Amino acid sequence: MAKRTIVTLPGDGIGKPVLDETIRVLDAAGFEADYIEGDIGWEFWKTEGNPLPQRTIDLIEKHKIALFGAITSKPKDEAANELIPELQNKGLVYSSPIVGLRQHFGLDICMRPTRSYKGNPLNFIRRGKGESIEEPMVDAVIFRQNTEGLYGGVEWSNPPDKVYEGLMTHPKFVKNFGKTPKEELSVSTRIFTKKATERILRAAFDHAKKFGYKSVTVCEKPNVIRETSGMMYKMAQQIQKADYPNIELWNTNIDAQMMWLTKNPENYGVIVAGNMFGDIVSDGFAGLIGGLGFACSAQFNPDSGIGVFEPTHGSAPKYADYPVSIVNPIAMVESACMMLDFIDEFEMAKKIRKAVAEVIEEGKVRTYDMMKMSGRPDVVEKGAASTTAMADAIIAKL
Repeated sequence: MAKRTIVTLPGDGIGKPVLDETIRVLDAAGFEADYIEGDIGWEFWKTEGNPLPQRTIDLIEKHKIALFGAITSKPKDEAANELIPELQNKGLVYSSPIVGLRQHFGLDICMRPTRSYKGNPLNFIRRGKGESIEEPMVDAVIFRQNTEGLYGGVEWSNPPDKVYEGLMTHPKFVKNFGKTPKEELSVSTRIFTKKATERILRAAFDHAKKFGYKSVTVCEKPNVIRETSGMMYKMAQQIQKADYPNIELWNTNIDAQMMWLTKNPENYGVIVAGNMFGDIVSDGFAGLIGGLGFACSAQFNPDSGIGVFEPTHGSAPKYADYPVSIVNPIAMVESACMMLDFIDEFEMAKKIRKAVAEVIEEGKVRTYDMMKMSGRPDVVEKGAASTTAMADAIIAKL
């Protein structure tokens, strides 16, 4: 096995402890790599006015693969107020570094698997016939278009004259907003391109075909957002008919899909959506398998071979200062397994996932979330496993 160089991006808050423990798990599994830490996150925003320095972009460009912990993001005005005095009133505007990475490297395919672990006390249960209790096993993979839509960053407050004039050419804008003073308007765009839409749809269908899923569900809102959601569903119909006739194509509206999550989640296989709706539905499915402590993700560009692998939870800064880290590292460990899959280390990823599954099913080592405790500093004293203890248990199984 060739030794690789992996860029580590701990970021903010709990990103560092979960990433550190994950590297220990990778080492125990026999993965040989050199790790180079990249600068990213809130501290670099405050001190440099840039949460994603060019030196970090250069590292990823060179080494292709990155493991990412978590970042802190704050509203525009609050972010500006936290800049060091030398950077105040310089016109600097905070933007999410992870969104910046996605757009810079064209990491337009985001894959978020949500699979139940047998024995996880946080698994979704429902009432069945009579007084029976059912625990459906969830195995859904969400493909989220990662660079367009509402996260594309094309937005204005008090839009420029040319933008305003363009908006005034639309009859519905004139009818509903034409009398609103321009300085009272804020506008965010939702832009879909055919190229990127086809790419995420084909990634979803390819995954379904490769791993035997019977259906691909387009989860959008084409009955209301007719142009963008409508384009995605129409293209899905064409692609399915031409190239994937043995895979069923389902169509759900995002609002109804969230309602159906607790009705029949086991019926869904691969789900594909635009940026915002993909974010929403993936978090909804994560809730069924135990929450964000189990929610992993990969974002990648197949053409360049660049991939960034991260848990979908946030930085949880209040936990970062605890004397003993209590957060669940499994989402980060699972994200590292997705990295291993990406670089064709399938057997190693399988081995780690098996170890994680055995720890969860055995039930002797559980983090505070798995024990349904509030995230207080004293949970370890009350029997919850620390971040390190959970990693130790996984390593012992390896």
